[in-house]
Amino acid sequence: MPAPRARLLDDPWLAPYADVIERRARRAQETIQRLTGASTPEALATFASAHEYYGLHKTAKGWVFREWAPNATDIWLVGDFSNWELLPEYKAKRLPGREVFEWTGPAKAIKHEQFFRLEVHWAGGRGERLPAYVRRVVQDPESGLFAAQVWQPKPYAWKHPFVRPDRAPLIYEAHVGMAQEREGVGTYTEFAEKILPRIKQAGYNTVQLMGIMEHPYYGSFGYHVSSFYAASSRFGTPEELKAMIDAAHGMGLAVIMDIVHSHAVKNERDGLSRFDGTPYQYFHDGSRGWHDAWDSRCFDYGKTDVLHFLLSNCRFWLDEYHFDGYRFDGVTSMLYLHHGLGVDFSNYGMYFDSSVDEDAQTYLTLANEVIHTVRPDALTVAEDVSGMPGIGAPLSEKGIGFDYRMAMGVPECWFKLVRDVRDEDWSVGFLWHEITNRRADELTVNYVESHDQALVGGKSFIFQMLDKAMYEAMHVGSDNLYVNRGLALHKMARLATLGCSCAYLNFMGNEFGHPEWIDFPREGNNNSYHHARRQWSLRDDPNLRFKGLGDFDEAMMHLITAENALEGTVPRKLYANDADKVLAFMRGELLFVFNFNGEHSFSDYPLIVPPGEYRHVLDTDAEAFGGFARITQGQDFPLSTIERANEVCFAIHLYVPAHTALVLKRTPPAKGKAPKARA
Repeated sequence: MPAPRARLLDDPWLAPYADVIERRARRAQETIQRLTGASTPEALATFASAHEYYGLHKTAKGWVFREWAPNATDIWLVGDFSNWELLPEYKAKRLPGREVFEWTGPAKAIKHEQFFRLEVHWAGGRGERLPAYVRRVVQDPESGLFAAQVWQPKPYAWKHPFVRPDRAPLIYEAHVGMAQEREGVGTYTEFAEKILPRIKQAGYNTVQLMGIMEHPYYGSFGYHVSSFYAASSRFGTPEELKAMIDAAHGMGLAVIMDIVHSHAVKNERDGLSRFDGTPYQYFHDGSRGWHDAWDSRCFDYGKTDVLHFLLSNCRFWLDEYHFDGYRFDGVTSMLYLHHGLGVDFSNYGMYFDSSVDEDAQTYLTLANEVIHTVRPDALTVAEDVSGMPGIGAPLSEKGIGFDYRMAMGVPECWFKLVRDVRDEDWSVGFLWHEITNRRADELTVNYVESHDQALVGGKSFIFQMLDKAMYEAMHVGSDNLYVNRGLALHKMARLATLGCSCAYLNFMGNEFGHPEWIDFPREGNNNSYHHARRQWSLRDDPNLRFKGLGDFDEAMMHLITAENALEGTVPRKLYANDADKVLAFMRGELLFVFNFNGEHSFSDYPLIVPPGEYRHVLDTDAEAFGGFARITQGQDFPLSTIERANEVCFAIHLYVPAHTALVLKRTPPAKGKAPKARA
C-alpha cells in the first residue's frame, strides 16, 4: 500500500497557476467528450479499440483489412498470395466519405504465416509500406527490410490469472535480446527459462522489458519504433512472448513494458513516416514534426486519429499480451515544445508557460485513464526529468495520472558524488535531500543506475569507481583499495536508495556490478555481441567478488519485502552529521545507519532512536557479501538514556566501521509497558 499523497492543489506554490491547472484538466475532460460523445473513462476505454477495426482480421466470412490513409488514392495488399504483384482482387477500396481503405476476401485468399506488404499510391507518388496496425513483422537478415506476416495461430491458452499485487514495485529492468550470456540475440523462451528464475530469486516483483515494440535497428535499444502493434520478432513469436509473460505471472512477477509514444522512427517503408505520402499524417508538419536530437518523428497529439492509434496501442498490449502496465519513455520530450533539451527547470512558471505542449499533456492524461480503466491494477511510470507538477496525481485531482515518476536526479546525485567529489568532502545532508526529494503529491521510482548509465560512451556505477581495477582485482582475497572502496559504496548506495524509495529499479546485472558497458553490434565494433549480453557466470562464481555484490542485493531485497518496509511508510531522518559522514533514518520498523566516512570507524557511537528493542538484521560488511566481517551478526542493541538539550532521550550505541551500512529491526515496546533502558 503506497504512502498517502497530498492533493495537487494543496501546494501553496501552485496557487498562482490554479487557473491553468484547472483549464488543462477541463481540456482533458472535453477531449474525452469530443472523442466518445460521453465523459466517462469507460467510454474512452471503448474508444481505444482501433486495433480491432484497423489492420488484418479473420472473420466468419473470410478476411477484412482496413487502413487510415487520408492522402492515399489507391492501396493494394501485395504478398506471397499475389506472387508479389498488384492484383485487382487484392486492391482495397476507399470507403464512401471516409479516409479509410478496406479490403475483404474469402478465407482461402490469405494463409497463416504468408508474408505481405502494402503498395500505397498518392497523387504524384507511390511507395511500399507496412500496415500501421500490423501485429507481426519479420526482418530479412540480408536486406534488413521488414515484411508483414499473416499471423492467425490457435489462440494462446493462458495458464496463470494474475492481478498485480498492491505492493511497492521492485523493478528489474531487462532486455530480452541481451539477457543471455552467449554472444547473440536472446529469445523470449530463453528469458522465461533462464532469466525469470533469477529475477524471482533476486527478490524483485516486477519485470520491466525494453525493446518489445518492433524496431528496425537493434542498437536503438527499442526506442526507434516502427511497428507499434508488433512484438519484436527478433526474440521469437507472439505466442512465445505470451508464454514468457504467463510464466512470470506464475512466479508472482508483474511484467511491464517500455512504451514509446514520445516519437517514432523516421523510416518510411517500414515505419509511419510519410505513410500516405504526406509528412503530417501521424506527425506534425514542418520542423515540429522532427526530433533533431533523436533523428526521429514527433506525433501530432492533437489529431483524433493519432489519439485513436496511440490510445488503442495502450489498450492492445494489456488485452493481447497481458502486460501489467507501462513505463512511458521520453515524457519530458512529449510535454515541452523544446523537448527539455538544455533547459534547467528552475521555477514553477516553466511548467505553465507556452513551452508546454498541451496536446501531449492531454494525450498522456487520457492514456492513463484508458490504462487504469482497462486494468485498475496496472502500473504506469513516467520518465520525466522536469518534475512537472501533477504528473503523479489522477485526473480527478487535476493531474496527468501516472502512478510513479522516475527519480532521475537520484542517479545523477550518486554519479556526481563518486565522480566529482572527494570522499572527505561528501555531505550526507545533501545526499539525504537528493534521495528523498519529491513532491508531496507524487510517488517516485528511485534507482542508482538504469540502462542509461551503462550505455557505450558512459560508465556504469561500479566501473566509474573501479575503472581498470575491475579487470585486475575482483578475485576473492584481493586487497585493492579502489575495489574495496567501490564494492562498499556500491552496496551502500543501493541500500540507501532502496530504503528511501517509493518504488525501486535496477537494470539487469547491475546488482552484481556487471563490468564494462552496453554496446550493440554495429560497424564500429565489427558487429560484435560481446558487450550486448550479461555475464551471469561472474555472478555465480564464488571465487569472484561479483558474487558478494549479488548476494547482498538479494538479501537487501528480501529483507525489504519481508518487512513490508516500503508499504504505507515514508523515510524519517533521525541523524545526519556531515563532519562524521554518518546518516541514520527509519523506514517502518527498520533502522538504517550509514557511515560514508572512508577513513574513520566509530565505536560506541550514540544514536537517539524511538524506544524499543533493536536487533541487527543486515550489514554491508558481512563476509558473505565480500566485506571484512567487522560487525557481529544478529546482535541486540540495548537502549540507554542520554541527555540532549535538557531532555532525556533513548539511544543505542553502535560500532559503525568506515564505508559500512547496517540495518537494525525495531520491536516497539508493548502497549502500557515502559521500555527498558540503561542509565
